[in-house]
Order: sequence, then C-alpha cells, then structure tokens
Amino acid sequence: MLDRFLESLDILGTLMSLRSRAPAKSDKAADVLIPEKLYFRIGEVAGLCRLPTYVLRFWETEFPQLKPVKSSTGQRMYRRKDVESILRIKQLLYEEGFTIPGARQHLRADGKNDKKQPPLPFPARSAADLRHIRQGLREILTMLSPRR
Repeated sequence: MLDRFLESLDILGTLMSLRSRAPAKSDKAADVLIPEKLYFRIGEVAGLCRLPTYVLRFWETEFPQLKPVKSSTGQRMYRRKDVESILRIKQLLYEEGFTIPGARQHLRADGKNDKKQPPLPFPARSAADLRHIRQGLREILTMLSPRR
C-alpha cells in the first residue's frame, strides 16, 4: 500500500514538472501584433499590451513621449506610435528591469540616436557627366530667358 502511495506521488511530481515546463502564454512585448488602425482606445491598448488601464494613464504622466490625443468626448486615442512606445516601455520595465527614471533616460537616449541620421550617399559623378548636365541646364536657361 505504501508502494502505491509513493508511486502516485512520483506520478504527481512528474505531472507537475511537465506542467511547469509547458510553454506559457507569452507576455513579451515583441510578440504583440498591432492591428492596422489609425487610433486605438485605451481599453484596446490595455488588451493588446496586457496592462491595466490605470498603468497606461500613470505612464502618460511619467513618459513625455506618451501623448494620446483626446476625442471630443474626452476618450484617449492612441496612435500606432504610442502603442509601440508603450510596448517598449513595458519591455524596459518588466523584462529588462529598468526603473521608471532609468527607462525614461534610456528612451531619451534612444530618441537622440534616432535623430542622428547618416548623410545620404550621393552617387559619384564624373567631371564629364557634370559638364554635360551643366551644358543642358544652360540650354534650358537660354530657352526660358526672354529674347532681346
């Protein structure tokens, strides 16, 4: 009888370990698919990001880049850019362990890096090509200038 009891405990332990290894519902920000819409209400954003609405309202006070427009009825309307920012903030706070001031500083640094855009590469032109273009422009100019 004791053997049967121990065997059932062993089976139960095996089941529990399998259950803990089962893939859980992913909460990662990168796994969220944002629908193609212009605006999202706060309830929709809360559902997409798996966050309570009060967290979204609090984050609006803490992160200056979160500025949802308000409809004529006062409803918060988030744009896609806002939803992406919320997901990034969630990742920084919940997954990477940043504090709110640390996440704010990190996002500010990211914003500065985004503004520093590399210069556009212009195709190299040979001197002969440039002379040809300049000559063509002069011809156009003589056609457009009033005749005396």
